[in-house]
Amino acid sequence: MISTRERLLLLISALCFGALGVALISQHVYDMPPCAWCVFQRLLYLGVGVAALIGAVTGGVAARIEGMLAAMLSAGGIVAAWYQYTVAAKMLSCDQTFADRFMVSTGLDAAVPWLFGIYATCMDAVVHVLGVEYALWSLALFALLLALSLVAALRRYPA
Repeated sequence: MISTRERLLLLISALCFGALGVALISQHVYDMPPCAWCVFQRLLYLGVGVAALIGAVTGGVAARIEGMLAAMLSAGGIVAAWYQYTVAAKMLSCDQTFADRFMVSTGLDAAVPWLFGIYATCMDAVVHVLGVEYALWSLALFALLLALSLVAALRRYPA
C-alpha cells in the first residue's frame, strides 16, 4: 500500500515533469526560445522531480531525505526564478551569468540541446502567459513544490 508521503512525492514529481513538458511545448511548438536562466530552472525541475520519484519508490527514511533534497532544489528554483524576473530579464545579455556558465560548463547545453540549449537572451525570453510573466509562474510553482516537499519530508504520518 502506498503511503500519504509517497503519494505526495509522486504529486511533486508529476508537477515537475509536467512543468518540463509545458516548457518544451512552449519552446518547440510555440517558438519561445529559452534563455540560460530558463534552462537552469528546467534542470532544477528535473532534479526535484527525480528526487521526489526516488523518494516515492524507496519510501521510509529515504523518502524523508529525498523530500528534503526536493525542498532544497525547490528553494534554489525560487532564487533562480526571482533572479531571472528581477535582474536577468532586464539585462541585454545573460551571457556569463551563473546560469549561463553553469549550463555551459556542465556541457548539458550541447549534450541535450532540445532540453537545455540556450537560444535567447534573458531580455528576449520575457514572455507573458495569461498576463503574468513566465518567470513568475515558475517561481509560484517552485514555491508550491517547496511547501509540498517540506510537508513530505517533515510531517509525521500515522503508520
